[in-house]
Amino acid sequence: MYPVHSDVRCTSSNWTRDFYNILGVTRSANKNQIKKAYRKLAKELHPDKNQADPDAEAKFRDIGEAYEVLSDKEKRDLYDRHGEEGLKQQGGGFNDPFDSFSSFFGDFGFGFGGGGGGRNQEREIPRGGDVLMDLEVSLEELYTGNFVEVVRYKPVAKPASGTRKCNCRQEMKTIPMGPGRFQMIQQEVCDDCPNVKMVPEEKLLEIEIEPGMRDGQEYPFVAEGEPHIDGEPGDLRFIIKQMKHKMFERRGDDLYTNVTISLVDALSGFEMEIPHLDGHMVKIVRDKVTWPDARIRKKGEGMPNYENNNSRGTLFITFDVDFPKGELTPEEKEAVKTILKQESKQKVYNGLQGY
Repeated sequence: MYPVHSDVRCTSSNWTRDFYNILGVTRSANKNQIKKAYRKLAKELHPDKNQADPDAEAKFRDIGEAYEVLSDKEKRDLYDRHGEEGLKQQGGGFNDPFDSFSSFFGDFGFGFGGGGGGRNQEREIPRGGDVLMDLEVSLEELYTGNFVEVVRYKPVAKPASGTRKCNCRQEMKTIPMGPGRFQMIQQEVCDDCPNVKMVPEEKLLEIEIEPGMRDGQEYPFVAEGEPHIDGEPGDLRFIIKQMKHKMFERRGDDLYTNVTISLVDALSGFEMEIPHLDGHMVKIVRDKVTWPDARIRKKGEGMPNYENNNSRGTLFITFDVDFPKGELTPEEKEAVKTILKQESKQKVYNGLQGY
């Protein structure tokens, strides 16, 4: 919820807004936590979504200015020392709050995701092409979440000298052929419009990698695709591409890994810890014999579910046994037989059929 009366605090000589409280974060919040809080509030408080609220634009401006300050290290340090008044004394005005919003969601209004959902679909407006781009993401980022910054060089229409033909359309024209005779033909009719040229402009896009996102999932930016000189630009859609991991394999919300242990550990039991994707350790305790290809499961140690981060998959651990190399003496062989108390046994079968 947006704080109603608690977004200001009194200093010795002025009132200043509490930007931390506006975003609902602690004063120790890191940059990713600030970005996440802003992105959530921006979707909730955008004026297009809250047209009945007369204060919607003011609230949206507050969170935009709070984000602008707290996401910038120098501005944040100055604000922490001297408050909002210190920012004003440094001559630092605020940018348009819609600029910050655009870096997370794209231009062209309230079209959060999904191919221009916020556009006027009733009129047939020409539209530029969509741009699809792969975005490689590590398994660690898909586990914990992260923000990825991408620089987009977007063609933008700028005024140019002269005019150009625009709004071209097919119309029927009647041509007289004599008394009582005429012919109808179709011809192209265009208007004269001011000329424009396309100039590339640099824009920073913020992509939130949410915990549990899946390989192939789309992340859209409205109106960040190819421009159309007489219409609307297309959309830019990033395709999440999960990179291979050296330790874990992901299948849905479950994780799989292999662990190699010595024959001594396999026979006598062992304790060990496996480092997980976020750095926490998964403890394994075995007090019985572990045979090659034995598998154990650790519930709740898999990937977070994208729709419900409180639910997590299972971590499956398969054990490989590293047998010692070299030869045993006759005495050692007899000792092994005595310890294991296992008679010699051989069986021939087709292992591919699971006998």
